[in-house]
This record gives sequence, structure tokens and C-alpha cells, in this order.
Amino acid sequence: MKDVYSQIDQWSKTGIRTAVARVVGLKGSGPRDPGATMVMNDRGEVVGSVSGGCVEGAVVLEGEALLAGHRAPGVVSFGYSDDDAFAVGLTCGGTISIFLDIVEPSPNETWGAIVSALRSNEPIALATVIAKAIDEGPTVGESLIVKLNGDHSLSFSDRNLARVVTRDAKAFLEAGVTTTRHYGAGGEANRDDLEVFIESFVPAPRLIIFGAVDFTAALAAAGKLLGYHVTVCDAREVFSTPARFPMADEVVCDWPQRYLESIVVPLTPRDAVCVLTHDMKFDVPAIVSALNSEVGYLGAMGSRKTHEKRIERLREAGVGEEGIERVMAPIGIDLGARTPEETAIAICAEMIATRTGRSVPSLRDGTGSIH
Repeated sequence: MKDVYSQIDQWSKTGIRTAVARVVGLKGSGPRDPGATMVMNDRGEVVGSVSGGCVEGAVVLEGEALLAGHRAPGVVSFGYSDDDAFAVGLTCGGTISIFLDIVEPSPNETWGAIVSALRSNEPIALATVIAKAIDEGPTVGESLIVKLNGDHSLSFSDRNLARVVTRDAKAFLEAGVTTTRHYGAGGEANRDDLEVFIESFVPAPRLIIFGAVDFTAALAAAGKLLGYHVTVCDAREVFSTPARFPMADEVVCDWPQRYLESIVVPLTPRDAVCVLTHDMKFDVPAIVSALNSEVGYLGAMGSRKTHEKRIERLREAGVGEEGIERVMAPIGIDLGARTPEETAIAICAEMIATRTGRSVPSLRDGTGSIH
């Protein structure tokens, strides 16, 4: 998304007209979530994706029509028709709604502010009027920028609407949620005069891996592929070097508990901690410190026998049954993984399932050999 929005900003600054297509709604199955964006300019260049391929061509045609003045900004939907399986639509059976808008070639505070926030990892939300059922009020495409510190340069023309949407957008931004809300012309609740798409841009979730072991490199690479900001931490200086883990965003030589205590921004349910040391003097302090945070996923490597001993140490350290239940150990889902790469896939699958609330066959819940 950084690349797509940077492209919008760059084209705007260099005098190129741009059509922006954003996924704003999804019913049933669909390939991309709300917020997925594709942009095209009046020179025939296209960047980004809104569907993974099945409706891209049709969206480009709509964007070209918008740039040519043959249609107005607004929402266009694509679904699947059993009557014509070759019609433009989602073969997965869902319906996708896409908001099309145009960016004129001029200094644009909307996309400039978003790009600046993305580059500095600052949370920012963009609220856009995507549809309206009344003549008065803001125009379709009018936007509001919201930051957690309250500093914003772009707002709606109606102050009451701006106040209400700002309040809601802050709440969604704190949770990292992108959604659509309905309001009255002045921000009234339980009205359908205006449809506002609130898109949250938040820093990448963090994956902190404790233990500079042979499985760590594979897990760091898989974590990066999933969009995590990856940190490898180990107290042993000879092992914790950037040369051994070039795929990590940072490599820290420190004790796990001391590193977690030094983090300025607290861990959130979007983040993950994986303890791969299977050495009591490292992993017990790491787990105890991680349990004091709101981290969404906490996994620990080791055999069932190793984890039984680990549980004893955790209890001695004052960890209760609720805390022990949070620890996914042995780490990963039960797919018979043996190599570091296979184990990384098993761990990442469990991380995803924990985040989405899906039930999977975790090694923690099984018995017998973990391989």
C-alpha cells in the first residue's frame, strides 16, 4: 500500500491525472479486503490490485471512463452471475464494491499526508464520503484525515459531521479497523443520508522472535512475507548478528525481558512473540514479560516434555493458569513439520488462526510426538 499511495502522490505532483479505485465493501467470498487499492492514470499506467485479477479489467475501464469525464465518482459493484459464468464478476461467488474517485494534478494534501504518515509509521485514518442519498451536505469524494494526536489538516465542510466522524475514526484507528459507516447530513446516528468509508492505516504488526537459532531465519522470512515488522532478539552476541538474519528488520542483542521492557509502543493483539530458545534461563523470563502485555500470539518451541518443565518454572515465577493457557506450546499447528521452513509455516498458520479466531489442530492441544 505504501507503493500505491506513493504513486498517487508522485503522479499528482508531476501533473498526471489519476483515477483511484478502492475496495469499500465485500459480501460473501472475495479475494481482497476493504482498503485494497488500484490506481490508473491518463497515460495508461496501472498500479495495485483490487481483486487479484477477476475484475481488474472492468475496473480499469471504469477508471478510464472517469478520467474521460464519462462517469462521476462513486461506487460500482461486481458480483457473480450463474446465468453467465463468463460475465465480469467474482468467480468465488461474492460481491465486491469499489469506490472510484479522481485525483487532479496539483499538490494534494490528502495523499501527501497519508504517504508521510506511512513513511514515519504514524497511524492515520482517511474518512471519505462514498455515497449520499440527499442533495445537501458534503460532496461524494470529500475526505477527512484523522490522527490519534488530533492533528489533521483536511476536514469535512460540515463541522458537526466532522466532529462525529473524527470520533468514530479515532476509535477504528486505535483498533486498526477499516469499515463503512452511515450518518445523517450533520453526523446524526441511525440515518442513511451519507455513506462514509473509514480506512485505517496503522504500522505493520510486530513479530518478535527470541532465540537466534536455526529455525529463526526461516520464521523471520515467513513473517516478512506476511507483512510483519520482524525483530530477532538474543542475549548471545556471537549469534545475534544482522549477517545471520538479513531478512529481519532489526536484530537485537539483549535479554528477552529487558528488551520487552524497553519497547516504547506496547505490544497489541495484532503482534506476535515467538520464543524459540527452548532454554529455561531465556524463555521463562521472555514468556513472563510477554504475558504482561496484550500481545495477540505467544508461542514457545520445545517438546511436550520440555514444555511440562517450562510450565513448572512459569508457575514458580507466579504465572497463573490463565497465563499458561495463553502460551501456544509446542508451537505451531500439527502438520508434521520437520525442517525449519516447514516449522515456520506451521507457526505462521497458527498465528493467523489465532488472529482470525479460527480453530486449527494446534500441537498444544494434541498428544504424542510433535513430528
